[in-house]
Amino acid sequence: MLTRLGFPHVGEHRRFVVAIVADTIGSGLFMPITLLYFLKMTDLSLVQIGSALSLSALLTMPAVFVIGILVDRLGGRRMMLVGNLVQALGMAAYLVADAFWVVTLWTVLLNVGRQAFWGSFGNVVTAITRPGERELWFGFLQAMRNVGYAVGGVLAGVALQVDTRTAFQAVVVVNALTFVLAFWLLLDVPDHRSPPPAAEVPLEGWGVVLRDTAYLRLVLAQFTFAVAMMVLNVAIPVYVATAIGLPGWLVGAIFTLNTIMVGLGQGLMVRWMTGRVRARMMALAQGFFLVGYVLFVVAGLVPVWFGVVAMLVGSAVYTLGELSGGPVISATTAEAAPDHLRGRYLGLVQLTWGLSGSVTPLVYTWLLARDEYTIWWVLSVVAIVSAAYATLLPRWLPATGERVTNLAR
Repeated sequence: MLTRLGFPHVGEHRRFVVAIVADTIGSGLFMPITLLYFLKMTDLSLVQIGSALSLSALLTMPAVFVIGILVDRLGGRRMMLVGNLVQALGMAAYLVADAFWVVTLWTVLLNVGRQAFWGSFGNVVTAITRPGERELWFGFLQAMRNVGYAVGGVLAGVALQVDTRTAFQAVVVVNALTFVLAFWLLLDVPDHRSPPPAAEVPLEGWGVVLRDTAYLRLVLAQFTFAVAMMVLNVAIPVYVATAIGLPGWLVGAIFTLNTIMVGLGQGLMVRWMTGRVRARMMALAQGFFLVGYVLFVVAGLVPVWFGVVAMLVGSAVYTLGELSGGPVISATTAEAAPDHLRGRYLGLVQLTWGLSGSVTPLVYTWLLARDEYTIWWVLSVVAIVSAAYATLLPRWLPATGERVTNLAR
């Protein structure tokens, strides 16, 4: 079945894949109810909770520099194990978080664990796969992550329906247990690439990474992709339900559509990209985003049911941007980094995701507050510029000019 969908043979990596799914089920379970959990379990106001979460995100960002060093010295799998334990501890501590600074503290711990886990993820995937098949693997694992988030989201809906303190506490406990399960599964995943002895590691560090202008240009392209990826979670729900007044159920339908398309279509998209230049696929992703934005504008200008159709079609086209850009950018950022500094290089990539997650809620809500459509015109300009920029990347970084090969094992 997976082969027909364009996914690789899992084989010896089954426990690693299951660990990723377990981790994302827990995250998908808690993320939709994060704000509601603290409203239910503490005396904090919505503004105080939001401030605590935002402050913790800012406080966590510098940790990426330390984590990058540790990944290079200890290896990706070990840091994923550490990340799981730290996340489990941070999540369990939410059971006794009842004040602003307590919530902030435990969220910082949880975020550090998340950075350790996902900051190591690309290193492990690169280590267990061969050049030429990494788009397949990054695409496959992204699809599995979406499945995990979807399952977690369904379970979160059950907790919301029950709407008791016990139900919300159960969500926290289950989430913590999924991190423990992922830890246990990863224990039997071999270290495919052991870090070299300290004496053999070149005396290089973050300075080398930050002076690598060719790679920084790739990171900029990745940042524009990350900014576009925040549209689904941040902008679309507010735009649909508030700005243009479409039915509330449409938000859930859009998320379901996205999940199904990624789960069933990611492998097929990667197979379709075989033989195509990576940089052009990055540009194509921005093209899909652009068409999606235009359709979102149309949705606000037509009668309600035509607007519903326009939003669904626009969301499908937007998701094609995710399908075409995600695996290519992940594979390229991993392969363009030198082996002995890959932890630091991919830590920089992870930092851009954190930065986009911190900036876009403020920017998108500000744009939506101005009027219904300014946000889509601004994002359309960003998409056009980003697509043109992506086509220039091979001039600076040869890895972006390589073709997707998708070698089969």
